[in-house]
Amino acid sequence: MQDRPEEIPRLYEEAMKGFDIVYAKRRLRYDSYFKKIFSTLFYKLFAWLSGVPQDGSIANFGIYSSKAIKAVNQLREPLRSFATMIKWVGFTSTGIYVEHAERYEGKSTYNFKKLINLAMDISLAFSDKPLRMTVKLGAVLAFGAVLGGVYTLYRYFTGQITEPGYTSLIVSLWFLSGLIIFILGVIGLYLSKVFEGIKGRPFYLIEKKHD
Repeated sequence: MQDRPEEIPRLYEEAMKGFDIVYAKRRLRYDSYFKKIFSTLFYKLFAWLSGVPQDGSIANFGIYSSKAIKAVNQLREPLRSFATMIKWVGFTSTGIYVEHAERYEGKSTYNFKKLINLAMDISLAFSDKPLRMTVKLGAVLAFGAVLGGVYTLYRYFTGQITEPGYTSLIVSLWFLSGLIIFILGVIGLYLSKVFEGIKGRPFYLIEKKHD
């Protein structure tokens, strides 16, 4: 009962102004200090990963038109995040501030482990930025290995390195490590494209039909 039913008439009045989606924005959250801190960090991280601004004050509590819900139901991917998916459908939306209540009874079943798993699932399902960062890391390591290899060869030919096998070992180690990470990143990007394809999202959504 932290989302108060008393706020429903206000949400409904706002929806009657022509909005398909009316978000309930919590003015003050009555959650544990740890949960609020984790939620703030998650939304900042997810906004950075997805490139889409995220508002941590918005709850799943709100009013949504039938066509908005029907559009969300057309998204058949197994990893689901209602807050993210309802934004993706793109219907007219607004938000109003509501009062958030303290928990009526009991404790939240979402412990730290479940929150971490939820954050990872949502981030991986809606962003390929970590894979792109892996590709860039591999490219940087491979390029750095080339420069390091040239410098190592210079030291070898100028007589600064006398240990047998040292030059070939160091050059091979750095270059191959960077190349492996780069190739894994590229494979990961291909897999992410496959993952996007099997989501089966519609190419477009019809807001209104005219006879």
